[in-house]
Amino acid sequence: MKSTTFGVQQLNQQFEKRLAYFSEQTISATFTGIRRGIEKESLRVGPDGLISQKDHPHALGSALTNAYITTDYSEALLEFITPAFDEPNRPLRVLENIHKYVYQNLAEDELLWVASMPCAMTDELSIPIGKYGSSNSGKMKEVYRRGLGHRYGRFMQTIAGVHYNFSLPMSFWRHLQQLDGFSDDDMQDSISEQYMGLIRNFLRTSWIIPYLFGASPAICESYLQGKKSHLDQLVPGTVYGPYATSLRLGDLGYSNNAQGSMDITYNCIDGYIKGLESAIQTPEPLYEKIGVIKDGRYLQLNSNLLQIENEYYSNVRPKRVTNSGERPTKALQRGGIEYVEVRALDLNIFDPKGISQEQSEFVDCLLIHNLLTSSPAITAREEAEIQENKRRVVDSGRHPSLRLIRDNREISRVRWANELFSELKLVAELLDKSSETKTYAKTIEKLSGWIEAPEKTFSGRIVDEIKQRGDGFFALAMDYSKSHADYFKKSELTESVKKCFVEEAKQSHIKQKQIEESDELSFEEYLKAYFA
Repeated sequence: MKSTTFGVQQLNQQFEKRLAYFSEQTISATFTGIRRGIEKESLRVGPDGLISQKDHPHALGSALTNAYITTDYSEALLEFITPAFDEPNRPLRVLENIHKYVYQNLAEDELLWVASMPCAMTDELSIPIGKYGSSNSGKMKEVYRRGLGHRYGRFMQTIAGVHYNFSLPMSFWRHLQQLDGFSDDDMQDSISEQYMGLIRNFLRTSWIIPYLFGASPAICESYLQGKKSHLDQLVPGTVYGPYATSLRLGDLGYSNNAQGSMDITYNCIDGYIKGLESAIQTPEPLYEKIGVIKDGRYLQLNSNLLQIENEYYSNVRPKRVTNSGERPTKALQRGGIEYVEVRALDLNIFDPKGISQEQSEFVDCLLIHNLLTSSPAITAREEAEIQENKRRVVDSGRHPSLRLIRDNREISRVRWANELFSELKLVAELLDKSSETKTYAKTIEKLSGWIEAPEKTFSGRIVDEIKQRGDGFFALAMDYSKSHADYFKKSELTESVKKCFVEEAKQSHIKQKQIEESDELSFEEYLKAYFA
């Protein structure tokens, strides 16, 4: 049978069938079991906007073991992690509390940088790599980051974003089982298959996220380090794309030419795992030139296409919580997909937390739409279309006459967005019915007004503000950073919440020490066992 791609009318038949089924009053309540979690990165910077050279604050606990606060690439790149909750706004409340606690324990002159793209960049060595102690697992994290620096440069690793974790409850899968007729024997396989279908449809439609919420249309010229680019000067010291949305998602952001040679498919979970496993085992001549060990010091974990799975850059990942020492692909093989991680969100500079309730509600609607809609395999041609659509929206998403590609034909961004939103409104009604609210419908209605008003999008607002101010992206981001810092410093933490964070920090230091004392293998033996 000929493959059917996203835009063809037949796809709506499954969407309509599933939507009608789940709209039944007794069944719609299953969506109250959706679980969401948020991971948010922020650079620590000094009053001059330069990346902090100070160690990770002791009061924030061990970056290796603290459940709420860790570091990403750099010692200065904080990462805040909320647990997954089925109460829609609770991850945002926890994220807000983490910010409050962090600001109580940052150096007086430090700020959390509110933008995804860093500013006031000097040189590579001014970006300190994260430190995680002397245990084998801690050393592995540090060597991995050292390898990223050698492979791609440290600048790229200072870019911050928001990750949105999303899963559906077992009650949902039981209802879908009744509708679609898969058996108990292959329940987890069917769940994984449905999540992979969600991911494929997300890839098809995810261009809408940088259009609406892309917040990196302009960057500090210092980030380029004198390299030529396609960007124009907006004001002295600031370059931008006149219609750009998210330079973070483009060639200046998370990009890796070597990864273009990988055969990683989202058409089935086994193919996805096989592709990642192959990349972890395939030598890459460029990385072999770097070397693995020099003068007794590890420069990278290995010289393969990927050191570990997390090195693969993607806007979305299928995930399962790993056991201690377990690789992500092994976890997926063991238990199938548990949740989906959306990685396409820039930091929202307008919200102190970096992500708003409206954004959370929109992503919920989009992911449910992606799941309810039929999701055929992605062909090589469609994969090229997806990449081209991403490039066009990242570089020129706000252009009023922008055209995208769907089913081998060009379609205006406005028309495709309007078609998508007409169905997202139905999903919003379903989620509102489930939770007895009207918030989802209000959010979709509001954001639909941005389709033909690109000046209302995050990137449009940022460019307009810089033009009005005339003092550049750095000054804009610094002012928002100071404003948000004031907001959190003036906000009180309840004693019980503060006690929770203090205790977690204390216990995390104890856990790190226990891990260090319990190591029995040499680092070489540890790596061999990890990759076995």
